[in-house]
Amino acid sequence: MGMTTPPRTLAEALRARDDESLAGLLRARPDLLNPVPGDITQLATRAGTRASVVRALEHLDRFALQTAEALAVAADPAPYETLLGLLTGDGRDDGERFDDAGGAISDALPGALATLREQALVWGEDERLRLVRTAREILAPSPQHASPTGLGPTVAEATSGMSPGRLQEILAAAGLPATHDPVSAVTALAALFTDRTRMGELLDSAPAEALSVLDRLVWGPPYGEVTPNPTPPVKWLRDHGLLLPVSTRTVVLPREAALHLRAGRAHRVPEPRPPAVEAVANRDPQAVDSAAAGQALLAVNTVEELLKSWNGGGPPILRAGGLSVRELKRTATALEVPEPVAAFWAELAFAAGLLASDGEADERYAPTPAYDDWAELPAQDRWTHLATAWLAATRTSGLVGGQDAKGRALSALGPELDRSAAPEVRHRVLALLAALEPGTAPDPESVLARLRWERPLRGASVSAGDTTDLRSRIALWTLNESELLGITGRGALATHTRALLDAGPAEAAALLAPLIPEPLDHVLLQADLTAVAPGPLERPLADMLSALADIESKGGATVYRFTPGSVRRALDAGQSAADLHAFLAAHSRTPVPQPLSYLIDDVARRHGHLRIGAASSYVRCDDEAVLNEILADKRSVTLRLRRLAPTALAAQVDPASLLEGLREMGYAPAAESAEGDVLITRAGARRTPPRTAPVPVPEGPPVPDGTLLGAAVRAIRAGDTAATVVRKDEAPGAPASAPGSLPRTTSAETLATVQAAAMTGSALWIGYVNADGAASQRVIAPVRVEGGFVTAYDHTADEVRTYPLHRITGVAELADDATA
Repeated sequence: MGMTTPPRTLAEALRARDDESLAGLLRARPDLLNPVPGDITQLATRAGTRASVVRALEHLDRFALQTAEALAVAADPAPYETLLGLLTGDGRDDGERFDDAGGAISDALPGALATLREQALVWGEDERLRLVRTAREILAPSPQHASPTGLGPTVAEATSGMSPGRLQEILAAAGLPATHDPVSAVTALAALFTDRTRMGELLDSAPAEALSVLDRLVWGPPYGEVTPNPTPPVKWLRDHGLLLPVSTRTVVLPREAALHLRAGRAHRVPEPRPPAVEAVANRDPQAVDSAAAGQALLAVNTVEELLKSWNGGGPPILRAGGLSVRELKRTATALEVPEPVAAFWAELAFAAGLLASDGEADERYAPTPAYDDWAELPAQDRWTHLATAWLAATRTSGLVGGQDAKGRALSALGPELDRSAAPEVRHRVLALLAALEPGTAPDPESVLARLRWERPLRGASVSAGDTTDLRSRIALWTLNESELLGITGRGALATHTRALLDAGPAEAAALLAPLIPEPLDHVLLQADLTAVAPGPLERPLADMLSALADIESKGGATVYRFTPGSVRRALDAGQSAADLHAFLAAHSRTPVPQPLSYLIDDVARRHGHLRIGAASSYVRCDDEAVLNEILADKRSVTLRLRRLAPTALAAQVDPASLLEGLREMGYAPAAESAEGDVLITRAGARRTPPRTAPVPVPEGPPVPDGTLLGAAVRAIRAGDTAATVVRKDEAPGAPASAPGSLPRTTSAETLATVQAAAMTGSALWIGYVNADGAASQRVIAPVRVEGGFVTAYDHTADEVRTYPLHRITGVAELADDATA
């Protein structure tokens, strides 16, 4: 496949590559594989389409992109030295500062050019470098648009519609000899602008104000508006061709003149090296790990608290999807966090598959069955589950509260929150942090600068009203969310996170486990009706205590407060007063305070004294005085009660509303069944049907693995062989047929040729139409022909296959040197 002459087309350049190089192209641009090209020509054509080229340009770093932009303003083709000159300049300005930059550019340019070649954006030898036509159209200036370099069109492009008389006037003003040939006139003017000596003399004769005008245009944009009666400096520039008319009101500084004023540089500030990520603090790695571990435990507990609060059925789902603003505020209040943080925890639980819609007619959010399994895991394993889900999630909670493209508000857990760039940005941010010394906290601005250098075009499309591009916002959210989740501690990457990125969840959990305190089996009861948990509690103890008391404060120690309502909640769950006394005595390291014992006995004595049932609903009580008290209370009017018997009242509201109403009045009623038994309400019964975690939205086609790449390269090579094969009945060197056409022979000729090839072991070129009607060209070596089928080694598929003879459109023998 080697070539002795320079390639004339991109297809020839790709054909000259080895298999490893072709695989590198397909790996860097996986969109070229969908579907697998039939041959090299198809691959080259697809690599030159606008959508594919734009996608490839978006993945270039800043210097590789600057290299492509410099080639776009150079002549086509351009030698390596010309390209280097456009990046370093001719040394006529900037002194030592730019000399140093020039050395860095010379060192970095071969690597940038290799990247562009690998991605088939540049082809040709160093003496004749060519940027693919589509990339040139995107990056090069035109008479209407400036290039990303700020350069305008060439003299030839800017004067394409100018009258010969006007050209003669410009030549005369510039001191150039007159010519009646427009092409010669344009060439002479361009030669003037590229001649350093003559151009210097022309600018020395210009008015000072004219030079000020050029200074404003030289680095772009190169276009300016003029009035019908321009000022003398502008008129001088226009008369001497330094400003050429684009329209009646617009002029442009031609590219050749701008390059002279720029000292030959295409870019004002070439950036051959990525900016360094700077540190704002160097902390003790052990302190970092401890802080991150504490935050990781808090993250696990917060997600568990959120899902526990939605155990009996969470908030309703908006018709358009997601949480309402009111429900998000309520959730934030319950978690004691700001609303954006509450949205993050809800989105994290959703991404981890622990939260979903229940699918009912009146849809609500509820924990999934996977939550129960997750809750039984050790804290370190629960954290790795959350962290892994966060790393891969494309849902971006930072967008909550903003607006979509149609101006609609974006809600937590709602649609339109997927951003396919999020996983790649998160991994890249963490990779930059991992490259720093342990304990080093980076400067966020330097992280953003590095990301912008690595993907400059990704930050070019900024939506209206935004001051920061999406990738930068995701990066800032990543830094904040990393701290919330325990990925980082005090701004630096934790050791267990490095293990998660390098070795996986198991290794991360093993490193995190020693940093998380062991769950405790006791609390400290205090006389002010509070209990202090000096650390995380064992799950049965935590569940029971959360039913018996309300959390008053969180932190290193959790404070629980006992209230009549919380004690009643435990009694509603089926506990008796004796059970509660025994539980507290067994799990308290301090004696049970007498006020707490009195509180439990008092609530238990009144609990169930009233009985609620369905009549629509009713209240029954053996103490007539209590019922008289309820009827006399003005707050009971909304319950619409009436007496059925001395010990029974009927209500026109449902039992749940009646229970709630009487509890708000200060009573402690209990619900009962149709048989008269007390109904026990246990926490955490509502679950969604089995749900899988949301699938991240991919950013473009996935990167193919080695097996697929190898098969694709073999198929492209074989298809190229079939497309360029030479038949014996054609002149040497002539193409096998017109592009896309198949060989045509009669059935008898096909059978005879195939049988002869099977006997001699020679290869054939065939046209084949499969069962789906797709036509292809193949090169086969027949082995056996029988029963209407031919068994042959297919060079295209690199395997032995069997083909029905009636699906072969025709055959042709290969020239003797066709497979050499």
